[in-house]
Amino acid sequence: MISSMTGYASRTCEIARASLSIELKSVNSRYLDLVFRLHDDLRTLEPALRERLAARLQRGKVECRISIAPAATAAPKLALNEPLLGALADASRRIQTAIQGAQPLRVGEVLNWPGMLAGEAAAAEALREGVLALFAQTLQDFTDSRAREGDKLKAVIGERIAAIQRTLQRIGPLMPEVIRAHQEKLAARLREVLAAADEDRIRQEMALYGVKVDVAEELSRLALHLEEVLRVLDAGGAVGKRLDFLMQELNREANTLGSKSVSKELSDASLEMKLLIEQMREQIQNIE
Repeated sequence: MISSMTGYASRTCEIARASLSIELKSVNSRYLDLVFRLHDDLRTLEPALRERLAARLQRGKVECRISIAPAATAAPKLALNEPLLGALADASRRIQTAIQGAQPLRVGEVLNWPGMLAGEAAAAEALREGVLALFAQTLQDFTDSRAREGDKLKAVIGERIAAIQRTLQRIGPLMPEVIRAHQEKLAARLREVLAAADEDRIRQEMALYGVKVDVAEELSRLALHLEEVLRVLDAGGAVGKRLDFLMQELNREANTLGSKSVSKELSDASLEMKLLIEQMREQIQNIE
């Protein structure tokens, strides 16, 4: 299975009287680039989330966004720590008696006092566990979406490979006759220009020219590279960089084919293959 670097997934649920939303999206990148946009209460979870993403992904710029909002159906409930509240009130009165002009504690200060809201730690732990559980589900959806996109890319690349293979099958049998006909035309011109040259010399020149314009090696390497592309696609995994290298090799052979062209058929075939290779290269930029 191959995966695209483009993917998207989101999930929402209610946890501990809060509405939690997680969104994952990614685009192309040479490396794995993780960006987190988290609610302040969830900052401590970033290392764990980063580790989970790195374990499943190889490349791509990935943005993780997690937000929390009060649940629509949740009625706020504040359970005060009564013993702590009494101790703070007593301490406040004693300080005011001992220090002239001392101000009493404000309500906001009391509510924000560590441990004042009973069950606060339990709610925070429940939120943490809920975030990790929902993130695991969202991450699975996200990798599934990248895999589906990867299957589509594989199909598109396979179509282009089949088109190039058909071109090779078409032009391969034509090459001996194309080269022979061109050699005959060139030999006739040489006889006209080099009237004093003997026939053996002309045949030697034609033989050397035939070696220079022979494209059998290029056609063979093109076929081998195409087979390797199919093999890599079937093997799956993080194959984007390997496929990009193979596209460079295919393009090099197609360029050489065009430079050795001695016929319109070969020139047209070279241009056609270069176009198909470029189309594959563009698609491969999306593969992990």
